[in-house]
Amino acid sequence: MSTSPGTVTETTGELRAKHRLVIIASSLGTVFEWYDFYLYAVLALFFSSLFFPSGNPVASNLAALATFGAGFGVRPFGALVFGWVGDVVGRKYTFLITIVVMGLSTALVGLLPTYAPAGGWPGIGIWAPVLLVALRLAQGLALGGEYGGAATYVAEHAPKGKRGLFTSWIQTTATVGFFLALIVILVLRKSLSEADFKAWGWRIPFLLSVILLGISVYIRLKLQESPIFAEIKAQKKTSKFPLWDSFFKAPNAGYVWLALLGATAGQGVVWYTGQFEALFFLTGPLKLSFDLTYYLIGVSLLAAFPLFVFFGWLSDRIGRKPIMLGGCLLAAVTYIPLFQGLTHCVNPALEDAQKKYPVVLYTNEFSGGLGDKIWSTVQDAFQQYHPTGDAASSANVRQFLYKRGVPFAVHPVEADGQATLKVGDNSTPVLDVNDADKEAAAKKVAAATKTYEGLVQAYPKAADPAAVNWIGAELILIVFIVYVTMVYGPIAAFLVELFPTRVRYTSMSFPYHIGNGWFGGFLPLIVTAIIAATGDIYLGFWYPIAVALMTLVIGGLFIRETKDRDIRSETAGAEKAVGDGRDPALA
Repeated sequence: MSTSPGTVTETTGELRAKHRLVIIASSLGTVFEWYDFYLYAVLALFFSSLFFPSGNPVASNLAALATFGAGFGVRPFGALVFGWVGDVVGRKYTFLITIVVMGLSTALVGLLPTYAPAGGWPGIGIWAPVLLVALRLAQGLALGGEYGGAATYVAEHAPKGKRGLFTSWIQTTATVGFFLALIVILVLRKSLSEADFKAWGWRIPFLLSVILLGISVYIRLKLQESPIFAEIKAQKKTSKFPLWDSFFKAPNAGYVWLALLGATAGQGVVWYTGQFEALFFLTGPLKLSFDLTYYLIGVSLLAAFPLFVFFGWLSDRIGRKPIMLGGCLLAAVTYIPLFQGLTHCVNPALEDAQKKYPVVLYTNEFSGGLGDKIWSTVQDAFQQYHPTGDAASSANVRQFLYKRGVPFAVHPVEADGQATLKVGDNSTPVLDVNDADKEAAAKKVAAATKTYEGLVQAYPKAADPAAVNWIGAELILIVFIVYVTMVYGPIAAFLVELFPTRVRYTSMSFPYHIGNGWFGGFLPLIVTAIIAATGDIYLGFWYPIAVALMTLVIGGLFIRETKDRDIRSETAGAEKAVGDGRDPALA
């Protein structure tokens, strides 16, 4: 016989069956939510030509990635809204609401008209990206409430000593949802012609969400409220003001910031670098075809599934902190060599061209630091939705090189003051295409493009599948996934253990979604902007490296191990350490 917290005595078999139902129902619903959310992520660069003006590839790609990031940007606000509901009303009903909002928002994306007419659907111009962003915001709000509810619900059902193992199943759901999105899109893109997929086929994965929504709601309606929350609710010990108690009362407010800077920020950038940025790097700078990229990423995602559970299980034995911070350290030390290795394996002709014919753009259009270069590039991109008109000359060169997939360096002009494009030992003055006459400017752009193309002809336009080292590339992607599973597998248990039951949903959801939604979610946009500004396809990875190192230092110095805490305690993270009277959340 065994006793479930807050319930009558049940047999061991009954408890195991209940635990299985809790894990399966929570995880399956969360998988579907991640599938919904990541459909856009997989198609982000594809959507750039559907929902945004397509004349300028830099502008369209940055706008598509900004929309990708918008869904992440509102996730912390969803965490506040639904965290409050979860701590006041209950876990079960809150994540029923979130899955309905997510499912309906995703299905509506499949019904959206595009920027220009396509596949029998009318084009609605600027309203297309406006409506798309609105639905992405709704998705982000829903996801902001989903994860915290599912993780808290499972952890509050877990037996002692198995919280890491139990919650690791929730940690698999983001990767499984990503994998499911990849598979559905790959099958459709291989089954349909490119024209049909672009015209109407892309809508099918979004419309499928209606079916997944029905399955998720049906399963979750069978669940009961978390026994630990039900117990404190029956005792009238729930928080009346969870937002105030979470963020404005010591010591809990301090734990929120420690959780963010010392855990979830680093975890977020490692997760999105190892999965999404790897995807964008393969199809973007390395110019590998979408289907081959999906195969590579898909295999690495399959390898990830057992590792989440393994590291969750291991964290129950050796602790959450050494595994998560170890993943941050390994990522920070090896990211740039690994991405360079990915170039060597996937597009060796690009690597060879960089060595033999380095490309340098000499210009004084921006002469400040990296921030000035990025800001100038973003301004250039969004001020010129067409490659003619009043575009600055060097901006056109950067657009050409970015679209052509040619890495380059940006240096100040040499002694003669002439903006110049130099490729190996050959060079040409940057051609001035500023012209009020659109037709004249278009002719100048065409002439300039022909000249620049002649200079960079040694650079491959696409990766050659016959030259790809498939085993080497896959091994690198699996290493990325190992880092992902190290930082992500134990973190749900860590966050649950850091905060007391009465404000757990709110307190853990907010730092999680700041770390993943802001630090991680905007990572592809930041990395792409740095690449477009500087031409250096590796420089952007210093962003996740810096964030991972920050988390390593703050988490290492100021957060103590949590695995042995009693999460039924009303003070959880705030309880005093036995023996020395110190706060156990602080080192």
